[in-house]
Amino acid sequence: MANRLTDAISPYLRAHADNPVDWFPWGAEAFAEARRRDVPVLVSIGYATCHWCHVMARESFSDPDLAAFLNERFVAIKVDREEHPDVDAGYLSAASAFTGNLGWPLTVFATPDGRAFFAGTYFPPLAMEGRASFRQVLDAVWDAWTERRAEVESNAAAVVAALAAASTAATAVSELPDSRALDGAVDALAAAEDERFGGFGTSPKFPVAPVLGFLLARQSGRQLASRTLRLMAESPLRDTVDGGFFRYATRRDWSEPHYERMLYDNALLLRCYATAWQQTGAAWAESAADGIAAFLLGVLRRPEGGFASAQDSESTIDGARVEGAYYRLPVAERAKLDPPPIDAKVLTGWNGFAIGALARASFALDRPAWMVAARTAADDLLARHRSADGMLVRASLGARVSDAAATLEDYGGLASGLLDLALASGDAEYATAARDLVDLCIDAAGDADCAFETPGGGDPVLQSNGMAIRVDPSEGAYPSGLSSAATAAHTLFLLSGERRYERAAREGMRVVAAQAVATPSAFGAALELMVRLAEEPEQLVVVLPDTVDAGGADLLGAVRRRDTALTAVVGDAGAEVFAAEGFELFAGRASTGGRVAAYLCHDFVCDLPVTTAEALG
Repeated sequence: MANRLTDAISPYLRAHADNPVDWFPWGAEAFAEARRRDVPVLVSIGYATCHWCHVMARESFSDPDLAAFLNERFVAIKVDREEHPDVDAGYLSAASAFTGNLGWPLTVFATPDGRAFFAGTYFPPLAMEGRASFRQVLDAVWDAWTERRAEVESNAAAVVAALAAASTAATAVSELPDSRALDGAVDALAAAEDERFGGFGTSPKFPVAPVLGFLLARQSGRQLASRTLRLMAESPLRDTVDGGFFRYATRRDWSEPHYERMLYDNALLLRCYATAWQQTGAAWAESAADGIAAFLLGVLRRPEGGFASAQDSESTIDGARVEGAYYRLPVAERAKLDPPPIDAKVLTGWNGFAIGALARASFALDRPAWMVAARTAADDLLARHRSADGMLVRASLGARVSDAAATLEDYGGLASGLLDLALASGDAEYATAARDLVDLCIDAAGDADCAFETPGGGDPVLQSNGMAIRVDPSEGAYPSGLSSAATAAHTLFLLSGERRYERAAREGMRVVAAQAVATPSAFGAALELMVRLAEEPEQLVVVLPDTVDAGGADLLGAVRRRDTALTAVVGDAGAEVFAAEGFELFAGRASTGGRVAAYLCHDFVCDLPVTTAEALG
């Protein structure tokens, strides 16, 4: 049996390399083999820090007898959902036709041309509590394939047709929400608030950082966001030692977490806590931000400069893999053990979240080391994840780069992060790189209904088998590619005054406007941008001379505490470079008589520069 996963970029795939299952990685080869043998395909999707993925691997995929049956009658494909998010999105949408209990591991059965005809999630080794065993599922699927092929093909065709219809419906546009509708979305979230423990709903309970970003951006939502962030910072969802946050809690009071710690959660929460500090000055917000940054820089940062995708929930104690045991120990006891493993792959979009959050928080809280880390990560991504033609790759591991196609999430996430870094560092090079990425996404869309699409068309196997989703607007734990790309485009508009970027941002958000207002818990990042689009743009440009005196330091301190839609801090030379690159907001901006000068602008009309904190107001 060939071992095709040993050299995979994905740690998740490599963890399955020694299974007796004859795994294929995602790609055309697996489907060609299924067509040659005329057998169905098992597409098993998970990720390295997924607890139930570990469980199913130990119970079923390590069983020689079950693996022999699987190898004889199926072609098995193992997919890391983080390396191939478009594959995950396509098959997750297909799975919704068969089960309402979506999650990971995702277990999908497909025809040799890749069309799904049955799906589920975790299946135990023995039938229990109304849930069929994995062997029973395999038997049933094989029976359907051999005895009712026409029905299988019909189901697969219906799923593909439904995906195509859903993809078309997903790009139907509606009007952007007005102020009343946005406050209605805040009210809907407030109605779901757990007033005792914070957060929304009962259990399981997630940090939903994009929703908190929306609430922080909307005046009527700020108190709700602050209450939630404070209670989360004081809860068992936050690691008391490293300061990072776990993925979610299984109980209403944030206890009994699922202990994996994700880059995206912590990056987006860092941004939220820094914003909450700007709005409230609260010590709990500053402390939480410091803890998250310590986790990012101390645990997830890679030698190349980027950030790993996650830390596992399980650790090996006394020879056994145990979920959460390491995190429940005090610091002295932890020091005696190896920490849970890191999923060390570097994902472009998620690193964009981290770059932007570290840059924004570094400026707000005056933490220069965070800015250095953001710059180093950005330089790493631009050097290793961007090809000569400007196209991105999805993932890397050390010096190796994945062949997985980059997604809209990668382009939008990295572009947004680079723009935040450019504004906080004063380096126009990052803004021009972001503009190039956004332009690629707009050009890829052409005259289509949606303003942004993935350059290069995304995964070729998905495109060929009808399982691709043209534009996936869904959000939850982190922004969609559409929201990230539209947010980057709007920032480019605020910097350049070019209306094509504003139009693209508005058109992109019109695709999800109706869904976002109706279901605000699932579209936080989109709603945050819609807040910006509904308000008169406010821009603050601060220009620094070579030497900053005491008065300038006071003014800069006031700017750090100010939560403005767009704040840029540059030196005199930097302002000239921004202006020369076409970012008109910086044209004519300079320090005043050797003093720090702050220009407050509303819809590109700027007040005279002020040089004191009192004058800024």
